[in-house]
Amino acid sequence: MAGAVKVFRHPARHGYAVENSPFFPNRLACASSQYYGIAGCGTVLVLEEGENGISHIVSFNWKDGLYDVTWSENNEHVLVTGSGDGSLQVWDTARSQGLLQVLNEHKQEVYSVDWSLTRGEALVVSGSWDHAAKVWDLERPHSLNTFHGHQGVIYSTIWSPLIPGCFASASGDGTLRVWDVKAGVSRVVIGAHAMEILSCDWCKYNENVLVTGAVDCSLRVWDLRNVRQPIAELLGHTYAIRRVKFSPHHHTVLASVSYDFTVRFWDFQRAAPLLDTLEHHTEFVCGLDFNMHIPNQVMDCAWDETVKIYTPSCLSSLPCIT
Repeated sequence: MAGAVKVFRHPARHGYAVENSPFFPNRLACASSQYYGIAGCGTVLVLEEGENGISHIVSFNWKDGLYDVTWSENNEHVLVTGSGDGSLQVWDTARSQGLLQVLNEHKQEVYSVDWSLTRGEALVVSGSWDHAAKVWDLERPHSLNTFHGHQGVIYSTIWSPLIPGCFASASGDGTLRVWDVKAGVSRVVIGAHAMEILSCDWCKYNENVLVTGAVDCSLRVWDLRNVRQPIAELLGHTYAIRRVKFSPHHHTVLASVSYDFTVRFWDFQRAAPLLDTLEHHTEFVCGLDFNMHIPNQVMDCAWDETVKIYTPSCLSSLPCIT
């Protein structure tokens, strides 16, 4: 169960990703697309939660669907999106025109973008259906490096929050890879699932722990020190898992959203790991994030044209790391 759920509806826009601002506790961005991302333009929305609901701050349109969004860690107004036309867009939400830069090197859809969280880095990683990941410094017009190794579509690229110059990628080839940016190679390759992996995330408190979510409806938690088998397998979803996120306020808590229309919360160290299942969407749930500023607050978005912000009651009794 969840407490009061605040809802923002944007007609004819189907949500793919949400991310909370690292600077403003009540601000978030949502990447969305017309016609379920199959055709039409994309829109990035900047929203703000208030006492009376969720308000629209600004939005910008792009000529193709937008599948992911990430906020800058060093400029409160800048965010990056990834598009179906193979490009990344850099936006300044304080400018009326919005668009600052277009990065156009990928050959197919950009399905994942992520801004590095580690100090001293101002890098973005992107993952594409062209089987390649790229690392970008937005002060430069071209990518710093391109990373090849996956034999299938890359659905997810996520920086380690604890190890500089390190990111993970999840692919339709069933593998999870951990990359060393300076060396330009994948240091770890895990055959994590027998089916496509649509999402991965790093634990915020343990540099060796990641989670994968796949088309086989399972989440698997991995320890990089021994990758022969997962340290936990979380079962309950009935369709493909679209996105997974570790909580920034708990060591072992994570959330997942799925094409089964549900949001689920887990503690992977418990014997019965499923904490709760929320069924408050009427279409595929694609976007998910925890609010790093407000303990236990969660935001999600779905193909039902809604963005929702809420606090799951299953997390309220758990001690938070502050």
